[in-house]
Amino acid sequence: MKTLVVYPNKELLYAASTLGGEITALVFSQKEAEALAGKAHRILVAEIDPKSPDAVAEAVIKAFPGHDLVMLPSTKNARTVGGLIAQRLGAEFLTDVLSLRAEGGVIKAERYVFGNKAVATVEAQLPAVVSIALGRFQGEPPTVQSIVERVEEVAIAPKVKILSVEEKPRGAVKLEEAEIIVSVGRGFKKKEDLQMAFELAKVLGGQVGCSRPIAADLKWLPEEHWVGLSGKKVKPKLYLAIGISGQPQHIAGILDSRIIAAINNDPSAPIFQNADYGVVEDLYKIVPILINKISKLKAK
Repeated sequence: MKTLVVYPNKELLYAASTLGGEITALVFSQKEAEALAGKAHRILVAEIDPKSPDAVAEAVIKAFPGHDLVMLPSTKNARTVGGLIAQRLGAEFLTDVLSLRAEGGVIKAERYVFGNKAVATVEAQLPAVVSIALGRFQGEPPTVQSIVERVEEVAIAPKVKILSVEEKPRGAVKLEEAEIIVSVGRGFKKKEDLQMAFELAKVLGGQVGCSRPIAADLKWLPEEHWVGLSGKKVKPKLYLAIGISGQPQHIAGILDSRIIAAINNDPSAPIFQNADYGVVEDLYKIVPILINKISKLKAK
């Protein structure tokens, strides 16, 4: 098995190592190559814009001969690249895989289906392309002897021309790594009231997430707080949903949470069907009580 890892990180390199065989990492600068020394057998440097799907796909096609599998992270840009690569190779593309193994000339994987309510086992003939669901492969890739090479110059006329790039304002929100998440929904009447959730998250030592309407429709919080099928998939020890109805696309992002607790004044809210603990009460009454009680406990 020879695996070509694109946009490599520790998680992807560990996932590739579980398949055995040789690992090639495709990076886009000499600095990245130096950071990966000892973590991949071959490190290929293609000095192109990693944000350009067409250019990255072309670099992968040039580097692919001799490999069996292309592995990418399940990010928006990487999935776009994966689709282009699969089309060029005439290969199957398995997305958001949770586990992975190779048997003969077949790659077998598990992935969520039906809005994350079930797990399906899927397989594809090699060569194939896979994207790895974030946070699924935890471990250290073994130390190996690395050889650094350069990919021959990629000359391609991009179909889309990037005129400018503007970074979104970002804070220190890393919901994928959070052990406690206090998440807010449409039960909050105005943006200023979200401060209650931030105060509760602070006393709990957690971070604040939100449902789709808060980030996408009302724009009360940046997209980095968005939890759900189209947002971030999280797996904290505690997920506290406040004023969130619990639509399927939101539930799809939180099913890996160890404990799900919910506060909602509607006893028929779908969130309660997936919650381990539920409180049917007005959030404006219960959240200040929680902040007060937990603050006093921590002060002892």
